[in-house]
Amino acid sequence: MIESIAALSGLLRQHGAVRIYAKKLSPNDNSKNQVYLGGDFSVLNLIPHGAVKTDETDHAGSVRDRAKASVRFFWINEEGLSEAPHTQLILYPKYPEVRLSGFLNGCSNAPSEVMRVRDEGRLLFLGITNNGQVLGYAAAPGSRLVKEFLALQNLERSGVFFQLPDASGESSRNLLLAALTAIYEKQWIASKKMGRDGVAHPYSAANGGGYTLEAELGISPNGYAKPDYLGWEIKQYGVADFRRFTPRTPVTLLTPAPNGGVYKDAGFPEFMRRYGYLDKSGIAGRINFGGIYSCSRGAHADTGLRMQMTGFDATSGKITDLNGGIVLLDRRDEVAALWKFTGIIEHWNHKHAQAAYIPSLFRTPPPEYLYGPRILLCEGTDLLLFLGALARGTIFLDPGLKLVTDPSGVKKQKERHQFRVRHPNLTELYHRWESVDIQLDK
Repeated sequence: MIESIAALSGLLRQHGAVRIYAKKLSPNDNSKNQVYLGGDFSVLNLIPHGAVKTDETDHAGSVRDRAKASVRFFWINEEGLSEAPHTQLILYPKYPEVRLSGFLNGCSNAPSEVMRVRDEGRLLFLGITNNGQVLGYAAAPGSRLVKEFLALQNLERSGVFFQLPDASGESSRNLLLAALTAIYEKQWIASKKMGRDGVAHPYSAANGGGYTLEAELGISPNGYAKPDYLGWEIKQYGVADFRRFTPRTPVTLLTPAPNGGVYKDAGFPEFMRRYGYLDKSGIAGRINFGGIYSCSRGAHADTGLRMQMTGFDATSGKITDLNGGIVLLDRRDEVAALWKFTGIIEHWNHKHAQAAYIPSLFRTPPPEYLYGPRILLCEGTDLLLFLGALARGTIFLDPGLKLVTDPSGVKKQKERHQFRVRHPNLTELYHRWESVDIQLDK
């Protein structure tokens, strides 16, 4: 039996956990009723999961519209890991809420004595690894581990979860701000990019602002998630000066390709033939598709397409039909492109629950960056906030598509689908945010 927070944290980190969360279990949090993870979809950005699939099955004569997503879940103890292969997230858009299910099924070494009962005072600890595994440990009420946890003060919170500090005892927020302060004090930094070998190399392309900041933070690219620092997504943006902090470009949130409509069913060349337009600079054999599309605008003059959302109630902020999504409609109301909610949910899980936005200046030659002192810290992102901003037109689609046919008839295509938001509207996508000036906080 693990009897201290230090012992449990050490064991979880030994098996790859980079973030550790704890949840107080209510009587209804058990294997029969599932474990409640929150009254919105923000937990999707905390717990790694697989593809989201709709589940419309008949239960006692009524159809329940919900979605499921698998979780690579393992129970942990002093002897090692035991996989619970049937663990999954259940998404109920009607309420909305998310629950954890199937965490005992097919696992020979699961803590059934803790997770089958309705006792007050139980705790569930979850360790999140960089390769998308979730490591679980359940503590019984009255145990030394539970008593020590309940005595902890000022823990960071993410929805229903408390985040445990690292070995130093400092919060991830304070450690992040300390690192960004040190980077700010360096002033101009040569452009570079961290390699997969953990070594930073000079980088001369114009998009080096984010790479340079990540290299300064010691962030190496990994195959599972976007680069982060102690669980914080790091987003750099260029500005003209540090007095106004006016970003040069909108923030790109997601870049998923459509998974329905003419785009998917007939293919990209047919979509471009129907809705694209000849290159306006006169490049022969080139068809473009661009412009701004949002739910607050009418049809685009060049393409004839307009954006709408189906299966989402903007008034209540709830998904009413998981088979709906974001659509581009043509003048005959045919669906030219569709981004299904299930696909959007899957892409949204790659966003972190916490994000830091850092301004930068650029100069060349040689290419160098200076990172500003005013940091925007945002916490509690939620898919439903994203969809609400889409419905209002705050988030817009800014595509850059082209189809080029050379004289021999060979076609080359470029697909870029950007859902973007202007920087002043970023805070609409989070439940909590603050602007921190690290000059004043010193």
